[in-house]
Amino acid sequence: MTTQPIPAGSRPEHIDAYLSGLDRYNPETVSTFQDYVQLQCENQTYDAMSNLALLKLYQFNPHLTRDETITNILVKALLVFPSPDFSLCLHLLPPNVLDANTATDDLSAAVRKLCVLNELIESASYREFWTAYESDDLYADLVADCAGFEETMRDAIALQISMIAREVKKDFVQGSLNVNDDNLTPLLQRYGWTVEGDMIKIPINKENEAKTMVFRESVAFNQFQGVVRRGFEQAA
Repeated sequence: MTTQPIPAGSRPEHIDAYLSGLDRYNPETVSTFQDYVQLQCENQTYDAMSNLALLKLYQFNPHLTRDETITNILVKALLVFPSPDFSLCLHLLPPNVLDANTATDDLSAAVRKLCVLNELIESASYREFWTAYESDDLYADLVADCAGFEETMRDAIALQISMIAREVKKDFVQGSLNVNDDNLTPLLQRYGWTVEGDMIKIPINKENEAKTMVFRESVAFNQFQGVVRRGFEQAA
């Protein structure tokens, strides 16, 4: 199951009311927004607008900030790459949290760790992403609240691969999804991919389908008049 952005009309009514009115900036709504972040983590949904609103409230009311909620928001944003949501969230964090030279608290360390993962996933360095993710136990703690993190990330990576290719090497897929032969088979069945030798075939979709591009230029006859006239003048 992948993380699903909240479709129009599906956001809880009280959250929608807050976001649509002045309560968006009311510090008394912070606890409600925080509970909503936790709900997103549990049911694998995602509401960027609500999460960004909460980070904005934290800016205005730093004494209400909850580090765990901030890291959960960043983890959720990480899962919806290649959207710019992760960067948008970073821009709403206090400067001292982002300054690697001066920050020493746990939140700053967590944010830097997640930034490493974001840079790797944005650059399509999928194998390196999993290597970094498994290299530090802190990552397991950071994603613990977000149900199905690894599965969701695999699905997101597979989607990106399916958008740019119709066949890829089997070892590339295994490295990108961080799975062995035994775990690969059920994933391929779920994606509808097939194995042929050492290659994996991906069904045609609207993104990876080869398309013939036909370019037509419409030029009016009177646009040639100046060119023709200059040609005769130069000849004379």
